[in-house]
Amino acid sequence: MLYLDHAATSPVRPEVLDAMRPYLTGIFGNPSSHHTVGEAAAEALEWARGRVAAALGVRRSEVIFTSGGTEANNLAVKGIVLGVIQMNHEPRGLITTPIVHESILQSADYLRRLHGVPVTLLPVDGVGAVSVGDLRAAMGATRSALVSIGHANNEIGTVQSMAELISAAHAQQVPVHVDAVQSAGWLDLRTLGADAISIAGHKLGTPKGIGAVAVRSRVPLEPLLHGGGQERGRRSGTENVAGAVGLATALDLAEAERRQSVAAVAAQTQTFIASVLDAVPQASLTGSADQRLPNLASFTFAGTSGESVLLELERRGVVSSSGSACAAGSDEPSPVLLATGIAPEVAQTSVRFTFGRAPLPEGTAQQLAALVADAVAAAAAP
Repeated sequence: MLYLDHAATSPVRPEVLDAMRPYLTGIFGNPSSHHTVGEAAAEALEWARGRVAAALGVRRSEVIFTSGGTEANNLAVKGIVLGVIQMNHEPRGLITTPIVHESILQSADYLRRLHGVPVTLLPVDGVGAVSVGDLRAAMGATRSALVSIGHANNEIGTVQSMAELISAAHAQQVPVHVDAVQSAGWLDLRTLGADAISIAGHKLGTPKGIGAVAVRSRVPLEPLLHGGGQERGRRSGTENVAGAVGLATALDLAEAERRQSVAAVAAQTQTFIASVLDAVPQASLTGSADQRLPNLASFTFAGTSGESVLLELERRGVVSSSGSACAAGSDEPSPVLLATGIAPEVAQTSVRFTFGRAPLPEGTAQQLAALVADAVAAAAAP
């Protein structure tokens, strides 16, 4: 079976498991405990914090470990918006887009409903890109506490022009949160210049349940979890030491391999995209043709059902998805595809393929495209 749903989750890397094992067995202490067992765990936690900080281009003290990407996004969006409002003693708005992850959209809805925060959703173009002009206009229309943007979309793969967007926001003294859950390990995050960055370990080869958010020390942050004051008072709860070590190890591995891996996987993905478009007449690529994640290819297959295509693919030994795993099981067309102008009946035919970091054997991309063509033909048959 060929697993092509790495945007949903990736298998645990053996090196990551090996790095975590000591902190699940012998070095099991609570890092807040003031004895030798706890201090050994605390030392490992701070090592992991330093490695994550290096990968994200931030200070060690700015890294907060979380339970995953969803919590990281919630803490960044809710925490910064409420912190900025409290610091300035005046209403401020949130600017985001309709194609960000549900954890951001739901956080925005929470802030609107319970705190009266004005929320602006920037439009995106036909490939899912955000216009700097639209961002400037939105900031000019209302005082903003935060701009929250997804670095790379998890359904269509489009990568935003973050340098321009961050520069425009900073010109208005508005902090920027970047959801880098999909881009971590594929794109360079150290030079982004964002004020907050979210990542999730299980996209990089760790077990599920560990993530991090880096928040610049100059940015006010209201905690969401209260208790023992761990993570410098910003996220209470006993830290997942083994998970943090795993996350740091996975990031180190991804960064060391990134240049070579991206080049090989991008070439493989481009071959696959071209082969599918050539073999399947009704196939249409979604997202940007060039400014996209190197491992993601997403298509609509007009005249079919996306779910039927997925079933036909799995019968042929190929596991993929129709989009975000967080929306799996929904009968509604993808809001991401609708936001790019794709008609609802076409949006429901979408299928996403996401490759891992190790390129497949020579010729696999063309063989896979042939299987896709067979699956689409079977799904479209009366």
